[in-house]
Amino acid sequence: MSDQQVSRARRSGGGLNILLGLTLLLLLVAMWAALSFETKSFWTANNVANLLRQGAMIAILAIGETFVIITTGIDLSVGAVAGFASMAVALLLTHGDWLGAHGLGVFATIPGAVIATLLIGFCIGLFHGFGVVQMGLPPFIMTLATMYSLRGIGLVITNGATIAITNDSFTGFSRASFLGFPWTDGTWFEIPMLFWMVVIVAIPAYLLLHQSRWGRYLFAIGSNAEAARLSGVNVKAITYLAYIVSSTFAAFVGVLLAMRIGIGNPMQADSWELQAIASSVIGGTSLFGALGSVHGPLIGAFILATINNGANLLNLNSFWQRIITGFLIIIIVYFDTLRTRKR
Repeated sequence: MSDQQVSRARRSGGGLNILLGLTLLLLLVAMWAALSFETKSFWTANNVANLLRQGAMIAILAIGETFVIITTGIDLSVGAVAGFASMAVALLLTHGDWLGAHGLGVFATIPGAVIATLLIGFCIGLFHGFGVVQMGLPPFIMTLATMYSLRGIGLVITNGATIAITNDSFTGFSRASFLGFPWTDGTWFEIPMLFWMVVIVAIPAYLLLHQSRWGRYLFAIGSNAEAARLSGVNVKAITYLAYIVSSTFAAFVGVLLAMRIGIGNPMQADSWELQAIASSVIGGTSLFGALGSVHGPLIGAFILATINNGANLLNLNSFWQRIITGFLIIIIVYFDTLRTRKR
């Protein structure tokens, strides 16, 4: 597959992504309008800010998951990685004396603990890449095994206990806001810092996926890995890249999760991997590979967050949230299958 062929395929897929993105954005706006009409408490500054916080972490997970899905892979471990990372950063921040006594006090500081936790995520992604590329294991099996193993390792380390974080500077970040403007109800709306973290992650992810050679290679691998290899693409290295991005983003979510609830526990973020995959698929990422974007999973994550938020405000049984999400995934994947057959 030549660079010209890949570029043409990306332009075609990009047009579909833009159209789908606009459609999803209209759907999201329509959902907000309907909920604003049905319940007065939805379109308030506090609730919208809470909605942004709810969708932020799943959105970051979904962006990382998208990198893997584009290569026709899957990462079932992102929820477990996030939970493990919340435990890791909590351990580092609460064991400053022990770390200092061993010359590792820098890792007990907030920057040091965050960087160390992100490195753990990087190494997990490297391990996934090794299993998929070098050992030839199916991504489903490799990441499923990691999902169970990380939960178990975390429980062994903590003996099943929850680690409370007493660092107010660390936990206060998730409650902070940056910039604001008057809201329609006369109150003042402040944009949560958690949402700004989505922006900080999305910008480099967009540049990597849509504006770099490595991103072009990811799409090429998803389209036809063998053809990409014959055209000179280092398929192994780019596959490593996809899994490293996914796990590092998941570790970052674990840090944000620990900030928001003030504890570290390896069992946190249970089933978040399914929400991340659902957000990515709803956002237009094809499970058949070679088609995806950064903005799609973002919108998909906030669609799911809106469903959950709206259902709570309308006092609907939480089971209906799962049913609605499941049907939405079936519809999206069905049309994706039809689209794939026409290629």
